[in-house]
Amino acid sequence: MPTFIRPATKADEPALSRICLLTADAGVSAEGIHAYPELPGLIYALPYVNLPSTWAFLLADKPPGDGEHEDVVGYCIGSLDTRVFETVASERWWPSLQVQYGPLLEPDGLAEPPLKQADITYINTILNFTPASDAQIRFSPAHLHINVLPSHQSKGYGKQLIGRVIQYLKEQGTAGVWLQMDPRNVKAAGFYSRLGFGPVEGTLPSVVGITIEQWEEKWGKLGTEPSH
Repeated sequence: MPTFIRPATKADEPALSRICLLTADAGVSAEGIHAYPELPGLIYALPYVNLPSTWAFLLADKPPGDGEHEDVVGYCIGSLDTRVFETVASERWWPSLQVQYGPLLEPDGLAEPPLKQADITYINTILNFTPASDAQIRFSPAHLHINVLPSHQSKGYGKQLIGRVIQYLKEQGTAGVWLQMDPRNVKAAGFYSRLGFGPVEGTLPSVVGITIEQWEEKWGKLGTEPSH
């Protein structure tokens, strides 16, 4: 089954949301811990096909002989300018979600279905989204999120996705990128370390980053042809 990477669009929202949910519990499915399964994607996936300064790439399988159908199995998404992303999200993304989900936390909110603890955590994130630290921005204005379904992990696809992103960032004149991982996800920490990501000075241990120069030193010079 051919596997390929392509840019994502707003039409890919269902696939992004699904993959986000299926990897949201430290890399494994969060289906069982949410009564509101849309919450992870609303915070960590869908903004990246709706807001300025963002980019998104999908990893997809295309079954042989089926010219139309594809199965999206992973993504790497992010923003070229995290401060712009945060500002625009505060104006155009969070307010409607705060109105929709905030009342569910009220003592007489009568949430139906009843909230689970993970839902409460995510709704609090919507109500009080934590901005990146100055140290993160000093390292790079760009950040990313990557998620690949378990069926396609440990096969080199994650490296291919990040490689495509690094190529894109170089074309945009961005010198590096960082991410913040779930500290419980030991497997992901090992993956990032093998790729060459390292600690970002002045930040939490869960924040790691890499420069374009460091990537090229480890994995070879990137081409100059634009990626598509």
